[in-house]
Amino acid sequence: MNIITSTKSTLSSVSETSVSRRNILRGVSSLVVSFTFSPFIESAVAQNTAGLGKPKSVALDEVEGFVAVNSDGTVTIFSGKVDLGTGVRTAMSQIAAEELDVPLAKINVIQGDTLLTPDQGPTFGSLSIQIGGMQIRQACATAREALKSQAAKQWNLTPQEIQTKDGECRVQDKSISYVALVGQQPLSLKSDPKATLKNPSTYSVVGKSVPRLDIPAKLTGEFTYIHDFKLPGMLHARVVRPPAVHANLISFDDSQVKTIPGFVQIVRDGNFLAVVCTDEWAAIKGSKKLKTKWSEWAGLPEQKELWNYVRNSKVASVDQLQKVGDVAQVNLEGANTIQATYDFAVHTHGSIGPSCAVAAWENGVVTCWNASQQTHLLRKQLAQMLKLSDDQVRCIYIDGAGCYGRNGHEDAAADAVLISKHVGKPVRVQWSRADEHGWDPKGPPSLYDFKASLDKEGKVLAWESDAFMAERPKQISVTLLAADLAELPREVPHPGNIQNSLAIQYKLPNIRASAHYVENTPFRPGWIRTPGRMQNTYGNECFLDELAVQANADPFEFRLKYLDDPRGAECIQRVMKLANWKSSPSHSKTNRVGDVVKGRGVSYIKYELVRTYIAVVADIELNTKTGVVKVSKFYVAHDCGQIINPDGLRNQIDGNIIQTVSRTLLEEVKFTRSAITSLDWSTYPIIKFPQVPSIEIDLIDRPNEKPWGAGEPAAAVVPSAIANAIFDAAGIRMRSVPITPQKVMQALKSKQA
Repeated sequence: MNIITSTKSTLSSVSETSVSRRNILRGVSSLVVSFTFSPFIESAVAQNTAGLGKPKSVALDEVEGFVAVNSDGTVTIFSGKVDLGTGVRTAMSQIAAEELDVPLAKINVIQGDTLLTPDQGPTFGSLSIQIGGMQIRQACATAREALKSQAAKQWNLTPQEIQTKDGECRVQDKSISYVALVGQQPLSLKSDPKATLKNPSTYSVVGKSVPRLDIPAKLTGEFTYIHDFKLPGMLHARVVRPPAVHANLISFDDSQVKTIPGFVQIVRDGNFLAVVCTDEWAAIKGSKKLKTKWSEWAGLPEQKELWNYVRNSKVASVDQLQKVGDVAQVNLEGANTIQATYDFAVHTHGSIGPSCAVAAWENGVVTCWNASQQTHLLRKQLAQMLKLSDDQVRCIYIDGAGCYGRNGHEDAAADAVLISKHVGKPVRVQWSRADEHGWDPKGPPSLYDFKASLDKEGKVLAWESDAFMAERPKQISVTLLAADLAELPREVPHPGNIQNSLAIQYKLPNIRASAHYVENTPFRPGWIRTPGRMQNTYGNECFLDELAVQANADPFEFRLKYLDDPRGAECIQRVMKLANWKSSPSHSKTNRVGDVVKGRGVSYIKYELVRTYIAVVADIELNTKTGVVKVSKFYVAHDCGQIINPDGLRNQIDGNIIQTVSRTLLEEVKFTRSAITSLDWSTYPIIKFPQVPSIEIDLIDRPNEKPWGAGEPAAAVVPSAIANAIFDAAGIRMRSVPITPQKVMQALKSKQA
């Protein structure tokens, strides 16, 4: 069986040259000399990669797991973290180029290939640079120091006398290339956690705005997405989904399907049903012509009763996430006690490009090309589903539509692998829009009860919060849909943290914050950008704003009063200056022009209480006749420590704000007792270009600090800032996301009553 692939550039491009799977790595390995300085590459080209013999180490503690020098002087970086459209590929290249003193143009990145890249964990939690990038930085620093030592030995000098530049070791008028040094002797290098890193004051690449490496090919249409990937002889399949979430397949009639030109076969495995054809359009037609009979199922709650369902679901466990003082012992005589309930709806990812994957079996070994953000974890899940060892499964990342969480990519991969096993040939599975909206894992519903007390002077005496969220909060491995339908082995545990940011960052005398993990959630719970932390911050920062109003205080000054963190205070003060903030209590005056009232809302977070500071101001306009809210501008102060690529960071912040404005104002999964009904863009609308706010950003660069993540934190503060701005404009509290015109009009009507 032949494949079409190429790993010659930083892009996951597909060449027009077919090579055998046995030789898939020869094109790379023949160019590579590892930093282990061992002759393994020469033997690797002779290995049978169809048997998945390891051609290189993927160990996290070995330099060769991350770095290789090629015979043409280029350097290949092997990253287990992948670029989901966030610019990680470019940032990783900058980190490596800087630490190795190699020109950026000579850095190549291979990412998310379970045979070639270390398992650095899923690309999630804003940890790609904070953890993945720093592992690469340390490996590169180790390699650079080893190269200097090697050159020093040749010249009878000390390593301290050696300089590195442009892929060479230099001293006075002497120079020797890395390529020449690597070939001198076989050395095995462990990545040294104490290897000397470059002084940030000498940086020439890190901290600079470098153009994204992937954009040119995307603009010209040359970039290869997973949707473009092809194998010779590849078949196409469409999965036929049940009409209800847990309906069982009773029977099917494929007589009409067999008349379609290109029809190959039907695959059934339990409740898993697919049509396989020689081309995609035939598979689509076949899936529509296949007659099926399913059992009835109506186990979902009524949508209007969702929050009663959540509140009344059995609680599996309770986690007290924060306890300061003793709220039960506070003397509340004469105190002003406030209570509020907030909820955050079920969301889908809404990836603009539906999921896709290609899989091929050969001699009991499966290779799957996919856009998963967690190829190493996916490999474990696929192996478990198929009762194979991990070494019998190889997952290779190819860029797909951005997911920012566990969307349908992994499920499409499982579909393709299972079908390929049945038909014995390579298979491509392309999900439809209805597949994506109807069957990807959902951001589960979240419900919050708050209670706080203030004394006569407006000082907070006690704070209590109770969150009701999906069970198994310490798991991010969503079961594979194909395994669920076919009743195959499933579920690989992996740590997660949706309960983070429920604990508050303010110094109050008495705090109790508890998470109640409910056993039942309507759909497969998955994580979407800023999972849990967005919902938790929404409740916390909105309720804190309610306390500021009760204290008749400016919302920023109220926060600063209880913030014992100079770095956080600076972040707030920077956004106040950026937004030309005029201190006053919220809703102290109305800014109205005709039917439109304007307001400003604030929010702040130290992400998960341990990293990345964000402070924002949202400017909104609310039409009191229609209930439509327009977010006109966002001001953002952002401190994530050392900045790798300022332009890339701004892109990330823009994406956080824009996507979350959409989630805050528009997005909500609709369903009946049996199934999801919001299966297209009309029933699950997302933000359009005219609705995109202007965004002004103040980046706080701290080059001597460790870099933190930026893929999620700015999103966490968006819903609360918008809701607080609505109160400032109209004096109504929007305690339910999405903040739809219907909810706004209802709140305005209640206020007037």
